[in-house]
Amino acid sequence: APIQTFVLGANNQETVRYFPDSSGCELAENITYLGRRGVFSSTSGLQIAYLSGTESQDEPAPAYSFSSKDVTELKTSLLSTPNFKGVDILLTSPWPRDVGNFANSPGKINTKKHGSTLISDLAASLKPRYHFAALEKAYYERLPYRNHTVLQETPQHVSRFIALADVGNTSKKKYLYAFSIVPMSLMDPAELVKQPQDVTENPYRQSRKEAQKTTKALVCAEVLLHSAALVSLCAQEEPACQFFFDLNKHQGKKRPSDGKERGNSQPKQAKTPSQPTGPCWFCLASPEVEKHLVVSIGTHCYLALAKGGLLPDHVLILPIGHCQSVVDLSPEVMEEVTKYKSALKEFFRSKGKRYVLFERNYKSQHLQLQVIPVPLDCTSEDIKESFITQAREQQIDLLEIPEHSDITQVARPGTPYFYVELDTGEKLFHSIRRSFPLQFGR
Repeated sequence: APIQTFVLGANNQETVRYFPDSSGCELAENITYLGRRGVFSSTSGLQIAYLSGTESQDEPAPAYSFSSKDVTELKTSLLSTPNFKGVDILLTSPWPRDVGNFANSPGKINTKKHGSTLISDLAASLKPRYHFAALEKAYYERLPYRNHTVLQETPQHVSRFIALADVGNTSKKKYLYAFSIVPMSLMDPAELVKQPQDVTENPYRQSRKEAQKTTKALVCAEVLLHSAALVSLCAQEEPACQFFFDLNKHQGKKRPSDGKERGNSQPKQAKTPSQPTGPCWFCLASPEVEKHLVVSIGTHCYLALAKGGLLPDHVLILPIGHCQSVVDLSPEVMEEVTKYKSALKEFFRSKGKRYVLFERNYKSQHLQLQVIPVPLDCTSEDIKESFITQAREQQIDLLEIPEHSDITQVARPGTPYFYVELDTGEKLFHSIRRSFPLQFGR
C-alpha cells in the first residue's frame, strides 16, 4: 500500500484464512491487521479503539466474531484508565443497534432490527468522538449525539457515527471519509465539549435503561420469592429507573392567561434548535447536501457554491446544524458567520470586487446567506439605490437600518423578513407581512 493502512479482521468463515494471527500482524508492506480487539495509540496521542468481526452469542466466539466477553474486556481496559473521558475513534464492522434513534433517517437500514447490541453498549461506554462501521454496505452519517444528560450531568463531547458503503460500489455511495482531528488529550476542555446546533439525544441510553429495568425486575422477582414484604419497596424505587429527559417537551410551568403567577416562578428554558420538517438540502449531515459544492467547513458554519449561482463565485454561508434565520443564531455561530464575511470581503477585494449579501427568511427552511460579488466601481450608494428603486416598484418598504444597529434589534425570531447587507456594513431591511416575491434578491 502507498500509505500506512490499518484493517479490521474477518467477518465470515471464508475470510478467516487471510488473518493468520488473531492478535494482529502485518499482512503486507504498509498493511497492518489490528487484531480482534484493542486500542491503538498513535505518536500524536490519537486513541483508536477497535473490535473485529460480527456479534456471536457463543463462548468462545468463532474466529470471525466477538462475544460479550470481548466487549467487557475492551471496556474494562479503557474505563479503568484514570480520568477516562472517551476515545477519539471507534472502529467496528457491524453498525450499533438503535443508532437511528432520535436522528436523521438511515435509509433502508432498519436500525431497530439490524446491528449489534454489544456494539451499542461499547459505543455508549467508550464515548467515541467518531465511530466508523461498514458491514451494512450503506452510507449513513448520523447527526451528532450527546454523551451526557442535560441538566443532570457535566457536559461532555459529542459523538458522530459514520457508516460507509463498500469500496467501488456501482451506486456510487460514499465509501471514503476524509477528516481532520486533533487528539482529545490535546484539546482545550471548553472547546472539546462544545455542542453543535444539530446535536441529538444519545440513541443508546433508552435501550440501556430498558435492559437495566429488565435486570432489576428479575432481581425484584427473585427477592419477592423470599419476602412479600419487599413488594412496596420495589414499587417505590421503580420510578427512579424510568427517568428520561426529553428536550422536545416543554419544561417549567405555563404562565396563566390572567398574567398572575401561581406558585414559584420557573426560570425560562433555553430555546432548543429548530428541526427540519422534512429532508433539508442544507444541513451538512443530511444526505441531501450536494457536498461537491462545499468550499470550506468551520466549527459551526460552512461555505458552499450556490447550485444556481448568478455568477461563478456566488457563494452561500450556511450553519452546519439546522437553523431558520440569522436572528435564531447563537453568539458562537454568529461569530463564525462574521469571520466568513470578513474573509470573503478580503478575498473579493483582492479580485477587484465587493460583495452584496442578502437573506430571505420567507418560505425557506434553512438559513442561507447569499453572497454575490459585484465590481468594485459599483458604490454602496448605487447598490442601495438599485434595491430601494426595485422595491418601490413592487410596493415593498425596504428601509435602511442605522449603521450601529443589528438585525436582531429589528426582527423577532420566527417573523419573516428580507435583509440586505453590503461589505461596508450598511443594511436594508423589510418585514414581510403577507407575500413576497421569492426571486427579489436575485
